[in-house]
Amino acid sequence: MTIEPTRGFTGRARAADRDPRLPPGQYDAADGWPVLSAEVTPELAPADWTFRVDGLVTSPHTWTWDEAHALPASEYRGDIHCVTSWSKFGVRFGGVSLDAFLAAAGPRPEATHVVAYSHTGYTTNLPLSDVTGGKAWIAWEYGDGPLPPEHGGPARLIVPHLYFWKSAKWVAGLRLLDHDEPGFWEQNGYHHRGNPWREERYSGD
Repeated sequence: MTIEPTRGFTGRARAADRDPRLPPGQYDAADGWPVLSAEVTPELAPADWTFRVDGLVTSPHTWTWDEAHALPASEYRGDIHCVTSWSKFGVRFGGVSLDAFLAAAGPRPEATHVVAYSHTGYTTNLPLSDVTGGKAWIAWEYGDGPLPPEHGGPARLIVPHLYFWKSAKWVAGLRLLDHDEPGFWEQNGYHHRGNPWREERYSGD
């Protein structure tokens, strides 16, 4: 059975005045931040949040909220881009680099991809190379405050160089694999990688 994409996850953006920071088909959302989700926003308290790295690793590990916060702090400052055609410039997310979690778990040599999964059951797939080397974060801050629940709080994955459906809200873990395994939107017609600058929105783009 094919699940229809949530309203807002369809259609290509209209041409607009081009800012060099905008990938093709995108517009500047300015102060706005549209709320788009495949699922209902969960009631998930920080004390109940956990994050796990498992699969093709030498030491599967689960972190509590306090244990994750004890890791070296890191942040992302830059732009984000949604497949629904909006972009936001100069945002700040605070949390911990995903590299810190992966270093503790120890990816095995045969690991090539990850499936990120949420406390709600949502999944999305990524090449391991897209979440290592300072490219991804587990974030619980936005701007100067906590990440709002409707935007993935208490914590979400941030992979800012790809379309934002790859940045799983309410993230619960990563499973490392030796193959590509499509997640929720990828099974329903979206591109497996989602590079905004190549306009990789849909399967076949």
